[in-house]
Amino acid sequence: VFAPEHGFRGDADAGETIRNGKDTRTGIPILSLYGKNKKPTVTQLQDIDLIVFDIQDVGARFYTYISTMQYVMEACAENRKQLVITDRPNPCDYVDGPVRSFVGMHAIPILHGCTVGELAQMINGEGWLPNGKKCALTVIPVEGWKHGQPYSLPVKPSPNLPNDQAIALYPSLCPFE
Repeated sequence: VFAPEHGFRGDADAGETIRNGKDTRTGIPILSLYGKNKKPTVTQLQDIDLIVFDIQDVGARFYTYISTMQYVMEACAENRKQLVITDRPNPCDYVDGPVRSFVGMHAIPILHGCTVGELAQMINGEGWLPNGKKCALTVIPVEGWKHGQPYSLPVKPSPNLPNDQAIALYPSLCPFE
């Protein structure tokens, strides 16, 4: 299992280095994508046929889960691996904020209004992966939710976003960090 910022279970503090190890509940090996490397390595991918990206994002450009998705897409494209994204609703489902700043990998608004699956399709479609590569991408669409419908996350995505109010305020307060 690859783990992004906040770790496999989403309980590590913001910016905390995530180390390789084993999940305490299951014993499954965990490989960090928020420590020594941000992108899966050739060695880490050698025995893998496909990666499933099943992570709840909050819809803000600088929330690191979509940067992790970008790096996973790059690694899959470079190593001819399939990526499957299980799409999820965007709890900040609107477009707002400046497009350019020093935070985030792409020139998209702070609130981009996309699900992770839609954003991955845009990254592929707009040619944002290095050297014009494309990721072999399958998006399993989100069911039971449509843009414009409110969505309350059933599980907090990280320690500092424990509820709907924190998620709603995050895009405007995070730049003060």
